[in-house]
Amino acid sequence: MNGVWRMRFFGKTVIVTGGGSGIGRTSALWFAKEGANVAIADRYIAAATETANLIIEAGGKAISVEMNVTNEDEIIHMIDTTVAQFGSLDVIVNNAAITMMKNVEETSAEEWDRIFQINTKSVFLCSKYAIPELRKTRGCIVNMASLNGVIGQKGNTAYASTKGAVIAMTKAMAVDYAREGIRINCVCPAGVATPLLEKWLETAKDGEQARMDQAQSHLLGYIATPEEIAKVILFLSSEDASFITGQAMIVDGGASLGYGAGPKAEWDCTYL
Repeated sequence: MNGVWRMRFFGKTVIVTGGGSGIGRTSALWFAKEGANVAIADRYIAAATETANLIIEAGGKAISVEMNVTNEDEIIHMIDTTVAQFGSLDVIVNNAAITMMKNVEETSAEEWDRIFQINTKSVFLCSKYAIPELRKTRGCIVNMASLNGVIGQKGNTAYASTKGAVIAMTKAMAVDYAREGIRINCVCPAGVATPLLEKWLETAKDGEQARMDQAQSHLLGYIATPEEIAKVILFLSSEDASFITGQAMIVDGGASLGYGAGPKAEWDCTYL
């Protein structure tokens, strides 16, 4: 592919869930750029296929798999399809998630169960069925958590809870599988310019002010690009991070240090 300068993943196979858009799509493209065979899994097959086609058109190897991350049989099918197509599995990026901007009183029991199914149980199931294949390759798992799971956030209880659980799960699995050579880490971004964030900004009373507040909630003064998060995912998936496991890597532009540092002590923002 054009622009390749390092081939850290040449001959390796990577699955990216939620790979039809946002951080998932960008990560899939970067993995392919560095030589990986990529399986893009998404409940929206058209979006997954679009990502796969972008890779194929650029000379890479990719497949798209329609998958609901809450469906155990579909997850097994995703793993089996990927291994049948490419022969092995080296990395899985558990990226699929939704958000829910509500406090605990506003959240129904049904909403609580749904967001845990999508954001947390999916990480458990995808990891469970990927590990037998990763054991063969001494591969790795990268889970998408959030700064929310580290420090919490006003009016976002269920989402923060799911991401805190992902961080704890990452650490526990890392302990269980380290001696088998399987590294397991997670990434904790603050605000990222994704369709999920854009959808949230559209619901704000003053979208432009909300966008400015979101940017200024980071000490660096702007919202991260998906590429900036994807590069961290690739790092953790590569041999460059060979001695790193069980870590929740915060990639937040200084947001976790910034409360009270600017003109507004409590930023009206969301960490996705």
